[in-house]
Order: sequence, then C-alpha cells, then structure tokens
Amino acid sequence: MCGTCGCEDDAGVRLTTLPDDAAHPHPHGPSGDTGRTVVLEARVLAKNEDLAVRNRRSLAGRGIVVVNLMSSPGSGKTTLLERTVRELGVQWPVAVIEGDQETHLDAERIRATGCPVVQINTGAGCHLDADMVRRGLEALDPPDSSLVLVENVGNLVCPALFDLGETARVVVMSVPEGDDKPVKYPHMFRTADLVLINKADLLPYVDFDPERCARQVRSLHPAAEVLQISATHGDGMPAWYDWLRALRPGLLPPG
Repeated sequence: MCGTCGCEDDAGVRLTTLPDDAAHPHPHGPSGDTGRTVVLEARVLAKNEDLAVRNRRSLAGRGIVVVNLMSSPGSGKTTLLERTVRELGVQWPVAVIEGDQETHLDAERIRATGCPVVQINTGAGCHLDADMVRRGLEALDPPDSSLVLVENVGNLVCPALFDLGETARVVVMSVPEGDDKPVKYPHMFRTADLVLINKADLLPYVDFDPERCARQVRSLHPAAEVLQISATHGDGMPAWYDWLRALRPGLLPPG
C-alpha cells in the first residue's frame, strides 16, 4: 500500500489458522510472492476507514472488544499477551490475532497457552489494516462478549495510520528503548488510549524517567492513561486487566 515504507498490497498477505494439532507450520508463503506496490493516497485510507467502520459496527453488535497493540519490535508485546491470556482468559474468553511480516513464531507461543490464535503475515507490509483484521476475525470466529487482542506488526509509524475497527489502541514501549519515544513518534502516541511502559523491573539499571515519559504522552494526548508493568515478573498487570475490563460493553471506555 505504502510506497514510502515498502508496503505491498493484498497479494503479499497470508493468513494462517493454527489448529491444536498443527505441529509443523510452514512459516513462508509460496516462492516468488512479491505483491504489487502502490502509492498510499487518500483514497486508500478512505477505503480502510470504511472497512474499519463496518468492523466496529459488527463487533459492537456482538459485544466483542478488540484491542490493537502497537509497538516497536522487542517491546515485549508477545510476552504481555502470553501472560494476559493465561491470567485474564480464565475470566473472559480471549482470542489473538498475530501480525508479523514472516514466520508463525509468535502465534505458536500464543497457541501454547491454549488461546485461539490466527497468524497474519504481511510480507513486506509494515502494518495490519481493517480488511486483514476482518479476515482474521472471520477465521477466529470469536464468541460474543469476548476479547480479541491484536498484536500489530512491530513499527511505531505506519500502524498508527490504519484504523482496524478496534475498541481501543494500546502502545507498548519498554524501558530499554528510552523515555523519548513519544516525542520521536508523536502520531503513534496521539492515537493511544493507553501507553504501557513495559520491563519496569529494569528501571533501576537504565536511564529512563517514567514521569518525564508520561508527561510527554499526555502532552500529545491528554486523555491517554500510562501504566508501568513488567510482563515477565507480573508487576502492574492487575491494573492492565482492570483497564481491559473497563472496555466491556456497558462500561465507559478510557480516552
């Protein structure tokens, strides 16, 4: 889709369901899949917005909450998902859509928790869009009143441009990345309903000022919430679960 970042159109996208008995997934598509590069113009975003509206209406009618998780690579999104589906999934049906350019590695990690998961490989594409998520939801067929967590492609630029029809947006950043990410990637943080500062257990060992980071986030989006967590150790996770529960139909969503 995007000529400036190298995204391809639909020809490079592959969606894979992972049944319980799938022992050896094939991480790569057919040889020679290159897709067709087109220019990202207003009409492309307008088409995506229309599809996102349809997704949102359909999900709202079934009481399904969809949370779009965005971050740079290595922030700990998949570890966060593993712990979330294990701990929150006993109270609330959870399914996951995994977005990566290649491989099924993260989807296999989620499947090991017993959670339903669909892998979307975008090829050279650097983000998920509303149509990819629509197809992912069709493959998952989550039950009414469930929670769907979408792990977007690791990238702090393009995912912010594409509405998926989600209920809320969460940006995950990690302490080792530095506390200046909000001012370096302002559009991403302007779209966030919640910012999770992950790997908080490393705060004593790195130069990261959580208060300064939170001020930067709120200067871009005053209504955004900021939580410190450690997905590895479990610190702050109850507050994350409370935030998710507040998105359920009938309760006021944050932001």
